[in-house]
Amino acid sequence: MVQEFLIALGSNLGSTSGNPLDTLESAFSELVSRGATVVQQSRYYATPCFPAGAGPDYVNACARVNLEGSPDELLRIMHEIEADFGRARVQRWGSRTLDLDLIAMADVVLPDAETHNQWLSLSLEEQMTASPDQLILPHPRLQDRAFVLVPLADVAPDWRHPVLGKTVLEMRDSLPAEHLSEVVPIAR
Repeated sequence: MVQEFLIALGSNLGSTSGNPLDTLESAFSELVSRGATVVQQSRYYATPCFPAGAGPDYVNACARVNLEGSPDELLRIMHEIEADFGRARVQRWGSRTLDLDLIAMADVVLPDAETHNQWLSLSLEEQMTASPDQLILPHPRLQDRAFVLVPLADVAPDWRHPVLGKTVLEMRDSLPAEHLSEVVPIAR
């Protein structure tokens, strides 16, 4: 059965495909070559490195993609693509050749509401060291990140978070103006 997913892409180091923007464009092509259909793609955005000072600034984008398969299958494909682009999972929130994140799938909450709420309520210090051993959907930090919500608003402005009850636009617009102003569209 074909499912629609929301994904986020980022790069701040570039890869053998070129600079970070070229890397994201190649990543979209690679998703398609592995069976996904890119239904809609956001603009590309220049964004500050997160956390501040952890490396060069990023290029970020989001997309709606269809795939015949489960969220775990898409996550496996995304991890394979990251590895093919030279991604090494050494440091949490470190610089990356390519970062592909599965953000959401319709109103699905995985693995369950209780586990999702545990990850949703982690302090910033815990977030920097803790990493889940299973897929958590929706992504537990998406509501905090302008570098996800601004491009996500290009492709899924009315998607409603099944736990928080807010749309992408509502989550984006609740972020501090200074965070939103740091996410700048790139002309291509």
